[in-house]
Amino acid sequence: MSPTLICDAVEWQELKGNVEEIKRKHLRDLMADVERCKSMMVEYDGIILDYSRQCADQATMEKLFKLAEAAHLTEKINRMYNGEHINSTEDRSVLHIALRAARDSVIHSDGRNVVPDVWHVIEKINDFSERVRSGSWVGATGKPLKDVIAVGIGGSFLGPLFVHTALQTDPEAAEFAKGRQLRFLANVDPVDVARSITGLNPETTLVVVVSKTFTTAETMLNARTLREWISDALGRQAIAKHMVAVSTNLKLVEQFGIDPNNAFAFWDWVGGRYSVCSAVGVLPLSLQYGFPIIEKFLDGARSIDDHFYSTSFDKNIPVLLGLLSVWNVSFHGFPARAILPYSQALEKFAPHIQQVSMESNGKGVSIDGIPLPFETGEIDFGEPGTNGQHSFYQLIHQGRVIPCDFIGVVKSQRPVYLKGEIVSNHDELMSNFFAQPDALAYGKSPEQLQSENVASHLIPHKTFSGNRPSLSLLLPSLSAYNVGQLLAIYEHRIAVEGFIWGINSFDQWGVELGKSLASQVRKQLNLSRISGKPIEGFNFSTTTLLSRYLQADTGLPPDSSTSVLPKI
Repeated sequence: MSPTLICDAVEWQELKGNVEEIKRKHLRDLMADVERCKSMMVEYDGIILDYSRQCADQATMEKLFKLAEAAHLTEKINRMYNGEHINSTEDRSVLHIALRAARDSVIHSDGRNVVPDVWHVIEKINDFSERVRSGSWVGATGKPLKDVIAVGIGGSFLGPLFVHTALQTDPEAAEFAKGRQLRFLANVDPVDVARSITGLNPETTLVVVVSKTFTTAETMLNARTLREWISDALGRQAIAKHMVAVSTNLKLVEQFGIDPNNAFAFWDWVGGRYSVCSAVGVLPLSLQYGFPIIEKFLDGARSIDDHFYSTSFDKNIPVLLGLLSVWNVSFHGFPARAILPYSQALEKFAPHIQQVSMESNGKGVSIDGIPLPFETGEIDFGEPGTNGQHSFYQLIHQGRVIPCDFIGVVKSQRPVYLKGEIVSNHDELMSNFFAQPDALAYGKSPEQLQSENVASHLIPHKTFSGNRPSLSLLLPSLSAYNVGQLLAIYEHRIAVEGFIWGINSFDQWGVELGKSLASQVRKQLNLSRISGKPIEGFNFSTTTLLSRYLQADTGLPPDSSTSVLPKI
């Protein structure tokens, strides 16, 4: 493919002209065109996408489809599905789709069909989780292991936490989880350790350590802390029964004290933030809910994988979402996106997508290393409705223009209807889901306020400009299958954005520098505490702050032979 930038393409320039036309139109007028609205609604496998409240018309969409062709979108999708090394800076395939592929699928990486490898791990997870859940695998004192702590950070934490939170109140999943607890430990802050073990008994706790290399600093320190917690209570020999690993580094797993037979593999063609469908997520989630439930989650993701691969752009939900994001970021200049699920069960969805999106597309150079003259990526944030309405919606309605994703669910996981109320609790929630996009699109004019006899001095304050774009995704329910669908939609949407912008959405070099500098600080802290060595090699600001930190009484033991575990 040519190393030229997409912004040099004729199709890009045509969209720059189109955005000026669109800016002269208001969503009130665009929404009056019924045929336009009909053309901007798509349905697949029970999910409805309505993007009619985007600041775009049919001509815009046609130009976006042509931009996709100019960016070789189909070819790039095919290269991903064919296992080519599209993550060129790390020389890797990008095959999270293989993690949920059907058993008889054929997906190659480096000439090898990886699907049998995936299913080997899946079967191992199925067998192990069933042994733990049934009580045939017990702890060192013979007690069943009913509590699980998953130790990991970033992609090893946010994705599994999102799925767990979404399934906690699903009736079917909750039934399978009765009597069990799943907790996550990510932050190296000892407060997070204390919270993760509060109320748990080491005798009934299984720890899953998730680290591909088994060298991630924060994860391994937390793992050593929990190893100490178990050892203090049950003896060192108990580790083999109470700790398992998700890793590819069997040597370090064994050195840590975990039986390599209790390590669950994943592969370098799985990026951390795309790993929830690997053993990273499937193992702890299967321990909590049973593999049959999690298999439905994988099935939902596979449904969207098939849809993304085979459906024309004009009916392809991830492609449409990705193109609209490019339109909003690169042509309208909107820097942020609000993800607004009208379901408390999806409270951890925005934080997960924040990582997937901002770590993937927060890039300043093309995949060929050319500095980009345009912005990529979005600032993602969000909260469940209606909580967000009483928080940051003020800015969305009357401050900056922030495109919004409204995510609604037809059937509540836990319906409530109170006698005497005119609607159910879920209806009350969904009333806001349907109303907010229109409020953003139409706004309220000074003339309307005058007709309502609003005091003249308040009219400027109560005026809503409207013309603020949003889209709506309506899911039939929030079962494990639907959760899998939602995850895959956003994963592929983010890939589409990167494919159009011509960047590498699958590396993350931006996280390396801070980690490298932290290593220097760690060495200095050790030398200063152990031998009193003065601080050197840092700028004045850092030296001053480090000095103040070291002067404080941290409650550390006088020598390194004593452990101090978090107080609970």
